[in-house]
Amino acid sequence: MWNSPPKQLTLSDRDIHVWRADLNLPPEEIETLATTLSADESDRANRFHFEKDRKHFIAARGILRSLLGTYLNLPPSQLEFAYSDRGKPSLSVTLPASLSFNLSHSNALALYAVTKTYSIGIDIEYLRPMSDVVQLAKRFFSPREYEAIAQLSPPEQQRAFFQAWTAKEAYLKATGVGLSGGLEKVEVSLGSREALKLLSIDGDCRRAGSWSLYSVRSRPDYLAALAVENNSWNLSYWDVSAQILHFF
Repeated sequence: MWNSPPKQLTLSDRDIHVWRADLNLPPEEIETLATTLSADESDRANRFHFEKDRKHFIAARGILRSLLGTYLNLPPSQLEFAYSDRGKPSLSVTLPASLSFNLSHSNALALYAVTKTYSIGIDIEYLRPMSDVVQLAKRFFSPREYEAIAQLSPPEQQRAFFQAWTAKEAYLKATGVGLSGGLEKVEVSLGSREALKLLSIDGDCRRAGSWSLYSVRSRPDYLAALAVENNSWNLSYWDVSAQILHFF
């Protein structure tokens, strides 16, 4: 599923590239990536209390810059980002070319989605033990989703909760509204044998039909989802390589 990227990256109008990156990088790689960050990104990195979190943030943002720089043939440090009212990043309109992208990281793993054409969102969650998933589902999910999760065995409840959460958040990130858009308004399939899909958006099944959801198998101890506003595209999976990280 995950492949080494080609030497020359090409992205057609129908392509979506999903990248996977380990954020536990050697200190020298972290230092190099830190030099590509903007002043506000450096400030955000320095606000983390724990050193591990600071390094993971630097790695995640630095790798994003390296990836986008590779597509655009620009040095990563020259990229400028704009942010929506809800914090969704995009490339500045001052750049000669643009891409749509989204990123997510959890624990020590990051995922990036890149496209030229579509509204896109991606989310990843580390599978950590949680004792209150049923109550969280009751609070944040639709009544039908809560009832479906409550009927599962405890191990199945954990996976169903995180799969639903990543799917909902991927969609909300794609639309740019974030979690404030209401997790309970986005209903997804929860059956273990069902393909991941949106069932309704704010009660509207037809509106959900214009979106595609895809479960991304990143690593055994993670769950992730990709949301795309379209249902006709080419999907590729790449591992971030030294070739990408050393594009400076």
